[in-house]
Amino acid sequence: MTQSSRPQRFRAGRHRIVQGDSLQILRRMHSGTIDVVITSPPYNIGLAYESYQDSLTEDGYLGWMEDICAAIRKILTPDGSFFLNIAGTSAQPWLPFELAVRLRKQFVLQNHIVWVKSIAVDGSTVGHFKPVNSPRFLNRNHEHLFHLTLSGDVRLDRLAAGVPYKDKSNIARRGHAQDRRCRGDTWLIPYETVRKKEQKFHHPGTFPVALPELCLKLHGGNAEKVLDPFMGTGTTLIAAQRQGLTGIGIEIDPHYVSVARARLAAELAAARSPQNV
Repeated sequence: MTQSSRPQRFRAGRHRIVQGDSLQILRRMHSGTIDVVITSPPYNIGLAYESYQDSLTEDGYLGWMEDICAAIRKILTPDGSFFLNIAGTSAQPWLPFELAVRLRKQFVLQNHIVWVKSIAVDGSTVGHFKPVNSPRFLNRNHEHLFHLTLSGDVRLDRLAAGVPYKDKSNIARRGHAQDRRCRGDTWLIPYETVRKKEQKFHHPGTFPVALPELCLKLHGGNAEKVLDPFMGTGTTLIAAQRQGLTGIGIEIDPHYVSVARARLAAELAAARSPQNV
């Protein structure tokens, strides 16, 4: 997961992309300069990435992630948020929790959000999942989103990431100022249906734009700079653009960097189009 060549830097509007090794680049960044970090690192579950092997020993992976997170801790502002998306597998179910326990030395786990990708309610299902072909294990329909902070008392904009009341009588009866309540810590965000790898940009672990958008809305406040140290195809930077923030993405794979640049260029062009002005 290392790359010895000199990092390459690109601009897309107000956003920056750095092609290179995440740990090396993170360690060179200035302290206390990033308001929100949103990332989904390699899960160490053998996914078919193009530029690195997703199959370290468990202890080697956890040690590497501790180093990554220590570098993130240094660059995070005192009231910043670090949203870490990670998942286990049936073969490695403890991995996300082992990592969370190790990170207690560096962060406070302010919220543990469950990203629900598919759910069955009243006999029907919503969303998509990758089936598990086994008589022993259930399909894995969720992933973890650890909201880590330096102090544990970062004030959030819960209503910005909230949902309308189902029972509208609760608004006046309970003295609420608007038709909005906290979403809670289970987020149903299904993937869009895709039938070809091209629709996922040939990336094995993308997440929907709605996920980082909700993270940014939840953090709220005076956030300006957003970082994704494992940018992939640029989804977090798309979310930052839509929320009017400045995104910085780090990615080792040149193909994914090219895809992210193209996606951002299209997003910027759409924002400049007459109907959006």
